Amino acid sequence: MIGSILVGKPPVVSVAPDASLSSILALMHEHRIGAVLVMEGAAIVGLVSERDIVRCLHTHGRAILDECARDLMSAPVETVGPHMSVCDAMGIMTDRRFRHLPVVEDGRVLGVVSIGDLVKARIEEAEAEAQELKHYIAS
Repeated sequence: MIGSILVGKPPVVSVAPDASLSSILALMHEHRIGAVLVMEGAAIVGLVSERDIVRCLHTHGRAILDECARDLMSAPVETVGPHMSVCDAMGIMTDRRFRHLPVVEDGRVLGVVSIGDLVKARIEEAEAEAQELKHYIAS
């Protein structure tokens, strides 16, 4: 379940729709993350990722440095619940070609998982299964 991946992760980093790109870049650098949620109150209205920034830089040039989150963000944002399996979440992210997935329950943001988080969790699951099989065969 992807909810277990959120245990021990730092709090969600979010910005308001009018946050400047420079403040978004500073947050992404400070927290070493690839995306921030754009929120109005408790509602997710968008997500700004490294990909969004690169896409806008390519299409609009340096002018985007003066833009705000609402002008750059991807919206609407797909969310999932904490009980979704890691494999199902990976499938969604692969099919829809995005790398960050907010986890929401009862309208409350619990966290954001990245494709890297899911790959790491899947590797750990596979290693645990392999160890169980080795113990089973040995006994």
